[in-house]
Amino acid sequence: MHLSGRLRALFWLKAIGITTFMWLFFVGYFHLLRHPAQPPFEMPLTAVDRWVDFQAWALWPYLSLWTYVALPPALMPNARELIRYGWWIAGLCVAGLACFYWWPTAVPQPVLGAAADTGFDLLRGVDASGNACPSLHVASATFSALWLDRLLRELTLPRWLRLASALWYLLIVWSTLAVKQHVWWDVVAGLVLALVFAAASLHRRGTPRQGDKMTLR
Repeated sequence: MHLSGRLRALFWLKAIGITTFMWLFFVGYFHLLRHPAQPPFEMPLTAVDRWVDFQAWALWPYLSLWTYVALPPALMPNARELIRYGWWIAGLCVAGLACFYWWPTAVPQPVLGAAADTGFDLLRGVDASGNACPSLHVASATFSALWLDRLLRELTLPRWLRLASALWYLLIVWSTLAVKQHVWWDVVAGLVLALVFAAASLHRRGTPRQGDKMTLR
């Protein structure tokens, strides 16, 4: 199947499914953010957090996560693969939300100064400093990156796409620190959570059939 055919396959199911999934996730996420079960624990800063300075432009790769995480399901060839992927990413999100419920966390509020004029007041008004550890931003990006790498590696697509995906992923992870929405320990916990779910889901996926090979045409 060509890349364009893979993207067209089940287009409306994918579009509606991805949108609905994100909506349901945010319902749970913001409920826990605004109604923590107990006072949040403030995550400690590390040398990495002091080393990574605030960067206003990092807001763009930070927000680009919501495009990045839509890529693996968009490349699924059939409903069975799409639904199975959905169950795994849903499990990751539920596990993260369970952590937020049982152990609410927050990050220290940085002093941003004039940078708040770039839209960070709005960001912090919507996505406050809670629900910090594990970083679901990092967890969902890592899970998506590992799946994308598998898909692009096992299919007949150019290597530069894998490199572009990896660079995009690294920018997203870095941006969580650069916009001061997370600290280093949040990132580490998000990585661990993603690796557990990605390893299990990719192991169960197996090897694609020859008919699933695709090109850029």
